[in-house]
Amino acid sequence: MHATSRRGFLAAGAAAAIGLPQWTAAASRYPDKTVKVIVPFPAGGTTDVVARLILQKMGESMGQSFIVDNKGGANGIIGTELVARAPADGYTLLFNTAGAQTLSPVLYNANYEALGSFEPIGMVCDVGFVVIARKDLPANSMAELIALAHKSDKPLTASSGSSMIALITEQFKRVINAPNIINAQYKGTSPQMQAVVSGEVDFSFDSFVSVEMIKAGKVKALGVILPKRAESFPQVPMFRETGIEDMDFASWAGMLAPKGTPRDIVETLSQHLRKAAQSPDVLARLKTYDYLPHAAGPAEFGRIIQADNERWKRVVKETNFKLG
Repeated sequence: MHATSRRGFLAAGAAAAIGLPQWTAAASRYPDKTVKVIVPFPAGGTTDVVARLILQKMGESMGQSFIVDNKGGANGIIGTELVARAPADGYTLLFNTAGAQTLSPVLYNANYEALGSFEPIGMVCDVGFVVIARKDLPANSMAELIALAHKSDKPLTASSGSSMIALITEQFKRVINAPNIINAQYKGTSPQMQAVVSGEVDFSFDSFVSVEMIKAGKVKALGVILPKRAESFPQVPMFRETGIEDMDFASWAGMLAPKGTPRDIVETLSQHLRKAAQSPDVLARLKTYDYLPHAAGPAEFGRIIQADNERWKRVVKETNFKLG
């Protein structure tokens, strides 16, 4: 018997003899081969870019390759389902966002549960939203936008490029009691933002895709949904500062494993993920997107996922939201 195999066999036997989980010995050698991390979105997007940078750092600190496998499609469901069905051995992981993880199971016939199908490893950052308006709209604040929505003879129009933004827009209509706002849906967040730039629609909830357009004066920012003001435009108030309630819809990015992945492996990954997420390179990249670092561990991340999933269920019911 090979020496390494013999040590593993003896360790597993010893663990069984004293009643410990037999995966402890295997976990102590983890990872001993390449780890595949599925990103359920196309290559080149912000989630993919952040994931690749973090996984490079994790590979360096753990002495093993972490490779990205982009499995986009169906609002992130395709890639997320693949991980939910993968072996729970730590060699197939998921780098996901709140939409695919917590909202898609509410809206679609997804073959996974937001939390029940996964082991949370850790959260990397909060991903907020900024309300942008066409530059000639006669509203320069959220209060003025709301007043315009209430008094305008012509209904205001909003663009939505994802199911999450469409639902957030419907909740906004409900919260401010302006049911006449027209929610126009586009195929993606970039066309959604361009619709505001071109003046096709009046405003939009944008996931900070529009930062450069805001800086260039092609659209104007009226409010942000974030735990603190955005660094790119600190003069723009948070929703909570404007008195608009029940609109705390900041998203997130984080890493998960299939349900049943050994706790030792989850904890090891969580420690290295936290270290990678706090590296200067990653923090600098997050800053360029106005993503807020949020290094939540497995327990806190699990509570966030559960709370998000319950909130989406409530909001879908309150707005009577239907997919277009």
